[in-house]
Amino acid sequence: GLRCFLRRATCGFQAVDLQAGRNKRLLGEKLLSDARPLAFFPQWKLKHYDVVVGVLSARHNHELRSVIRNTWFQHLKQHPTLSQRVLVKFIIGARGCAVPVEDREDPYSCKLLNISNPVLNQEIEAFSLPEDTPVLSEDRVVSVNFRVLYPIVITSLGVFYEADGVGFQRNITVKLYQAEHEEALFSARFSPPSCGVQVNRLWYKPVEQFILPESFEGTIVWESQDLQGLVSRNLHKVMVNDGGGVFRVITAGEGLLPHELTEGVEGIAGGFIYTIQEGDALLKSLHTRPERFTSHIKSLEKEDILLEEESSTYDDIVFVDVIDTYRNVPSKLLNFYRWTVETTSFDLLLKTDDDCYIDLEAVFNRITQKKMDRPNIWWGNFRLNWAVDRTGKWQELEYPSPAYPAFACGSGYVISKDIVQWLASNSERLKTYQVLKL
Repeated sequence: GLRCFLRRATCGFQAVDLQAGRNKRLLGEKLLSDARPLAFFPQWKLKHYDVVVGVLSARHNHELRSVIRNTWFQHLKQHPTLSQRVLVKFIIGARGCAVPVEDREDPYSCKLLNISNPVLNQEIEAFSLPEDTPVLSEDRVVSVNFRVLYPIVITSLGVFYEADGVGFQRNITVKLYQAEHEEALFSARFSPPSCGVQVNRLWYKPVEQFILPESFEGTIVWESQDLQGLVSRNLHKVMVNDGGGVFRVITAGEGLLPHELTEGVEGIAGGFIYTIQEGDALLKSLHTRPERFTSHIKSLEKEDILLEEESSTYDDIVFVDVIDTYRNVPSKLLNFYRWTVETTSFDLLLKTDDDCYIDLEAVFNRITQKKMDRPNIWWGNFRLNWAVDRTGKWQELEYPSPAYPAFACGSGYVISKDIVQWLASNSERLKTYQVLKL
């Protein structure tokens, strides 16, 4: 059954116990082990609503929910007719992220920033070769994508080349790009008269030094200026020296980056030398991490109690079985659609956010004008040819095209029951993307 948190005794659906973290079936104050789905009780008729309003809300947004309850939601409750035609529910994830924000890879997910034993106060070669010789390929352009998880400075760019006692005999350019930028941040050119310094099996040249901050995403491109291909290796046949976890290679083969975003052929045709910045601050952060986790868990427990009290007081929250992070917004919505279909009789669903004001009287006027009492309705402000963001808050690395198909702006849209039912019934099979907030 759908996992949700319900205060209504007649629901009989599975509930998420926020405080104990256990699944129970609630009927009033009594725990029923033999509770059956609502479908087995045809004499119980669901109350019908013309419109169900789902307000997407983060767990900590108590103030925003309070503003809504004191403005348009209060007006709705006092309205002589609309109050019986509209059901409003806040959509909140049943669980908070157990990782403190300071210890996540980014503030939008719940992934631990897994840095341990960082290599400090020395230069680090990003890539090392195994004993076998690099392969001279036919590829004249090779690139690798990476993401910085803690600030670093790249001091040199390098290329693979086996001189075999005859010296450096190639013309190769190495450039570093910031993701989605056309101009190189810095570059190095290797040629017979200016080949740099050989370190182990790579040739390096110094570059202008910039601090690459946390969450920086870049691409290193090696390009042969000769007719010959580059000396390169497959990503999986190169040792990555990440300094204890301060950067990560992003690969198309692992489904993390669309192939069309790679420049030339994905691989390694050289490397770079870097240092870790703010080493003392990093060590201090790692040392104090256990205390942060302990404090954060206590904060989550308090937040659970406050949310239970809020839900008990206002009876307007649906807790969906999702960790409440921004990256999980599509999953929150799909879970809410399932809840709506399984617990409510309705004609239309209006999705909005907790920082939006809804003029429901105007909405109903438009519904009447547009004759939305029919199936296959999706009414909203649609965005066309919206570029897929590869970095930042709306980062999407798995959608294969450079632009999304038309989609409704998430601040507010209305969909008919049949579409909600289709989304709910296919929720386990649908792929969620960051901009397509369904």
